[in-house]
Amino acid sequence: MPLTIGMIAHDRKKPELAQWASDHAELIMRHRIVATATTGSVLKESMPDLEIRLVRSGPLGGDQQIGAMIAQGELDALFFFPDPLQAQPHDVDVKALLRLVLVYDIPAAFSPRTATALAQSGLLKG
Repeated sequence: MPLTIGMIAHDRKKPELAQWASDHAELIMRHRIVATATTGSVLKESMPDLEIRLVRSGPLGGDQQIGAMIAQGELDALFFFPDPLQAQPHDVDVKALLRLVLVYDIPAAFSPRTATALAQSGLLKG
C-alpha cells in the first residue's frame, strides 16, 4: 500500500535530499510524495518521472501545510533535511513542524544516514 511521504530540505540541503531520493528511487517511486515547492522542483530535476504534489515553499507556509497533513493523519513519514548551520527566517514554522512529528509519532529522517536507516527498516517497502 503506498504511503504519503513529505519531503522538505533547506536550500543547502536540497542537493543531498535529491541525491538520496535518486539513490533510493525504486523505493520512493512506489509512494505518494508531497514536497514544498522549491524542494519539489529540485527533486523533479533529478527524478523527472517522480510524481510530486507541491505545497507552498517553506517560508510561504509549506512547512505549515505539511504540518497540517500530519495533524490530519494524511502523512505517513517525513524526510526533512534541515540546515543546522544556517538561520532560517521561518524557524518558528520549522519548530512547529518538528513538534507535530513528535506529537503524532510520525517516522522521520533528518539526514541521509537516518533516511537510509528508515528506508532499510522496511517502512518504504509498501
